[in-house]
Amino acid sequence: MTNSVSNSALTRALNTVERVGNKLPDPALLFISLMAVVFVASWLLSSMTFEVIDPRSKAPLEVVNLLSGASLTAFLSNMVNVFVTFPPLGVVLVSMLGLGIAEHVGFINAVLRALMQVTIKSLLTPMVAFVAILSHYAVDAGYVLVTPLAGVIFYAAGRHPLAGIAAAFAAVSGAYSATFFLPTSLDPMLSNITLAAAQIIDPAHQVSPINNLYFTFSSSLLVVLIVWFLTDRIIEPRLKATAIDGDTSSIDKFDPLKPEERKAMWAALGSMALALGVLFLTAMPADSAWRAPIVGTDTVGSLTSTNAPLMKSIVPLIFLLFLIPGVIYGTMVGTVKSHRDIVAGMSKAMSTMGYYLVLVFCCALFIAAFSQSNLGVLIAVEGAEFLKAAAFPSAVTLIGIILLTASVNLLIGSASAKWTLLAPIFVPMLMQLGISPDLTQAAYRVGDSSSNIITPLMPYFPLVVVFCQKYVKGTGIGTVVALMLPYSITFLVLWTLYLLAYWGLGLPLGPGASYIYPV
Repeated sequence: MTNSVSNSALTRALNTVERVGNKLPDPALLFISLMAVVFVASWLLSSMTFEVIDPRSKAPLEVVNLLSGASLTAFLSNMVNVFVTFPPLGVVLVSMLGLGIAEHVGFINAVLRALMQVTIKSLLTPMVAFVAILSHYAVDAGYVLVTPLAGVIFYAAGRHPLAGIAAAFAAVSGAYSATFFLPTSLDPMLSNITLAAAQIIDPAHQVSPINNLYFTFSSSLLVVLIVWFLTDRIIEPRLKATAIDGDTSSIDKFDPLKPEERKAMWAALGSMALALGVLFLTAMPADSAWRAPIVGTDTVGSLTSTNAPLMKSIVPLIFLLFLIPGVIYGTMVGTVKSHRDIVAGMSKAMSTMGYYLVLVFCCALFIAAFSQSNLGVLIAVEGAEFLKAAAFPSAVTLIGIILLTASVNLLIGSASAKWTLLAPIFVPMLMQLGISPDLTQAAYRVGDSSSNIITPLMPYFPLVVVFCQKYVKGTGIGTVVALMLPYSITFLVLWTLYLLAYWGLGLPLGPGASYIYPV
């Protein structure tokens, strides 16, 4: 009885969040409105003097007046460049070209149908969460690969597609710092920033590029369990009242594969495996062109560094890894008769991106204005200075860092950009409390990941709205926020408790890492 009442109260609360959120303007207009607010706020605050120091320039922080003549002309002259260089734009469009071909010829449908034959319906959710976490090795590709496919899988299995999208989005973005087995490109990126911050007060201190590896690996198991429970017990039951009214005519029910389809599928998968094998063999040698340049005393260039050609080529590789198998499959089953069918697949994929392009244009302009104004830096630094002045006990300070990071994440999406701002304050501050930079970085990662999925300002959030609208036409910002809020809050609470317990038990954070400073 208590559980029923609790679920009913939660459902009512989430329904309220959805109703209020969906009364907001269209996301495109919302971004433009927020940009106008930023322009006005920058004008009002630009005349004020702030005592805080900008961690980037080491000079007193100044808010830039975006309504000044110089700022306005610079903003207009850079508008086109801001749009076309917006990071998610190229990732989404190039990936969708390859996916469009594979979907158009039936290859993706065949793989999913085969997968459905061997996957128990009740285990779809953990399977989706597992694959979504694996997608972290492909940088941001999980957003455009795993998230929409999860919706297709759930729909074909007779489950609500929005539950599949929510589960995938939670594991791809809300659990961005969870990894399996090997480090991702995020690990060396954050550790380098941590190292620079630590050396502010201890020039001899060193930070391992994989200093959080054990913690993030074990966290992935926690994430899968959370996503599994919330999706099956909270999210999907609530979605029973949400009718599917989108155009699902292109989504086939997953009947068993015909012999010719199965043969073509295995041939296409074989070509994909062969391509991955060639990639692996060419990346292994120490002098491989896929590796980053050798630095300092390193004898082998890194494959996971952001400077590594392999990491920079992830999106083109995804395009090829779907293009080649798609052409092979389509040729064998007859859906590709000429090059025109390949072009048609690409064109069809791009035709669905119109609304997303409008959203990206508005989102890119807002983020550029917010960044140029220095308002985000002001909020982040002021919050960090408050924590420093409060002088809470170590565990409470660590929780404060997680909560502050999660809050700042609602305004500044880039993990590296936020850590660049916060690390010079957090890391030295906690080192003086006896807490190592490794533990401080782990706390940052928990807060940074947990709130990704509830902020419309996250660059890929509009894309998730578009994916949901394929099935439920009335999907808006409120719908997605209400879907993701249980994941975000649960991640924030349980992941924080998990970190504190991990710390309390003295389990190793990663190779070369410690909990205390000095070591």
